[in-house]
Amino acid sequence: MTRGWGREERPEIATEKILDAADKAFIEIGVSAAGMSQIADLAGCSRGTLYRYFANRHELHLAYIDHAARRIVERVRDGLARIDDPHERLVESILRSVHEVRANPGTAAWFEPASAGLAARRSRASEVIETLSTAFVERLLDADARDPQNRLRARWLVRVIVSLLAMPGQSEAEERAMVEQFVVPSLFV
Repeated sequence: MTRGWGREERPEIATEKILDAADKAFIEIGVSAAGMSQIADLAGCSRGTLYRYFANRHELHLAYIDHAARRIVERVRDGLARIDDPHERLVESILRSVHEVRANPGTAAWFEPASAGLAARRSRASEVIETLSTAFVERLLDADARDPQNRLRARWLVRVIVSLLAMPGQSEAEERAMVEQFVVPSLFV
């Protein structure tokens, strides 16, 4: 059961195994129901080993969100490479971010009705907002994340994305229309 989990295990590999197990647990039993015991079992380690890497469930959740967000941002950024128009780039960065979350069963599980409240609470955590905002500004909008105005814009955009995930539009076309008509003009005044 704990094979491959000796103290000599490289921390980044162990963390990756645990986060992969958390992803599987979120898909199979839901984010709210997935406890440290279930995640440890799926990772093939003891609870003690799991707690050596993550002090509690909250810390594991934050690490999972950070890890998933970085992957999503990279995929979205790759898809924006050929878009030069800033308005179109903003629309696509938001909609593609929403699409990427929904396309991955592990991240989509955070926005199932049983877990949406937990996702909203976790998304308000300053560490999560800071990580997502910085990634959004620097990697997706190609802007200076040190600029307080850009950071504020990015925090708001993260909230827009979380809102679309928690309360989806009636269709992708409606979500696109909302972003084009209400979000983009508010940022390009």
